[in-house]
Amino acid sequence: MKTMKSIDGKRIFRVSDEIASQLYQNGEGYYVTKSEWKEEVRDVNKEPALNIDTGKLEMVTKSNKPSKAQKRQTRKTL
Repeated sequence: MKTMKSIDGKRIFRVSDEIASQLYQNGEGYYVTKSEWKEEVRDVNKEPALNIDTGKLEMVTKSNKPSKAQKRQTRKTL
């Protein structure tokens, strides 16, 4: 999957590698980062939240659940 933006800049979309290559060669779109797609398309209805570490308003995407490695580490220290 590739993330592309239309030449006029109005639309960001995700397409397969083959279609992305064709669109780029035809001059109908150009590649952009997936983070742009996340901000503009996927996270449109989400509210930014205050990040405790940096003190800035940011989109929060991670949960507060500890990973398996973190759980294992806490068991070792107990």
